[in-house]
Amino acid sequence: MAELYDIDEIEERLILVGVSTSEKDDTEQSLDELEELAKTAGALTVMKVIQNRDKIHPGTYIGKGKIEEIRLLIEELDATGVVCDDELSPAQISNLEDELRVKVIDRTVMILDIFAARASTKEGKIQVELAQLKYRSSRLTGLGKSLSRLGGGIGTRGPGEKKLEVDRRLIRDRISNLNRELDDVIKMRETTRNLRKNNNMPVVAIVGYTNAGKSTLLNTLTDARVLEEDKLFATLDPTTRNLKLESGQEILLTDTVGFIRKLPHHLINAFRSTLEEAKYADIILHVVDSSNNNADLQMHTVYDTLRQLGVENKPIITAFNKQDKIEKINVIKDLRADKVVKISAKKRQGLDVLLNVIEEILRESKIYVEKVLPYEEAGKIQQIRKYGQLLKEEYREDGIYVEAYVPNSINI
Repeated sequence: MAELYDIDEIEERLILVGVSTSEKDDTEQSLDELEELAKTAGALTVMKVIQNRDKIHPGTYIGKGKIEEIRLLIEELDATGVVCDDELSPAQISNLEDELRVKVIDRTVMILDIFAARASTKEGKIQVELAQLKYRSSRLTGLGKSLSRLGGGIGTRGPGEKKLEVDRRLIRDRISNLNRELDDVIKMRETTRNLRKNNNMPVVAIVGYTNAGKSTLLNTLTDARVLEEDKLFATLDPTTRNLKLESGQEILLTDTVGFIRKLPHHLINAFRSTLEEAKYADIILHVVDSSNNNADLQMHTVYDTLRQLGVENKPIITAFNKQDKIEKINVIKDLRADKVVKISAKKRQGLDVLLNVIEEILRESKIYVEKVLPYEEAGKIQQIRKYGQLLKEEYREDGIYVEAYVPNSINI
């Protein structure tokens, strides 16, 4: 069975191609993002080409005239490959490669390649390999010629056919084995979630578009030491850290994998257990790169992905991050959020306000109590501090008088 192979990276020179089917399309912005993906994957974009068509060509993605234009550009710019901004069928890949005589991949392969390079934990590696194999198994019939020409570079990381095609049955067996391994990991994750639930520790899930600053925020608040890079998908593996709020209450902050437009459905399925951290959280902390010109579109992508995951009826705090990078006044709103704050995680600006808002929302889910606790129940004071908010503590002859906000699950 084919295994994972370390392939020396070579700098590839890519031409990016997109199809715009209406004036409302954001194809230009999508290609800009594809260029960032290529950069993250270690490649150089030498040209971006957009064709305006009523619909994508079913056999070659783009029309005959545009194919000829790109063929000339390949020779002129010494390009080594072409990346199309949509998911291609096996026939489209094969036909384009026959015409252009260079490697042709799509946006999905580019994202899968980055995920393969970035995954570090056992769970992450299983999820990425599973997504890659499912993608490839659905395209085996159309990949014969292209696989024989791949060599090294983008699209070859992860579960590799070292040189030639992989037997469909072996891929199916490998997928079955990976699914069993992933089931074990998912069970462990569910056990961890249940422990958190039993411990009455509120969970705040940090979500957002890739490169919005989620890892920087987690590091700044908790010293989590998660990798921070100005690249797409700098971190894949979720990280959970404990954070003590000013009131003394402890919460868990969980970082999640960044979202992106046209996120391959194979990845959503493979990473579902990781992404669903948001589904079981008490609060969604939506981090937005407010300096990005496409912030509104990125927010829409995040909410659409959350909807696909079934994340509904959760309090949402939107943190408009990177305020320090805003060069001109931009009016940006999030009408779907319960609370909105402006921050700069890198410059530590607005974080006190953010934490106060988290406490405010947590307080809304608690009940207010005024009670005298017998001295033999003094241990409950620590429970209140950890899971609730202790407003007043007064030692009297008949016991300890407390005023506090506590979760319904704690019996005070």
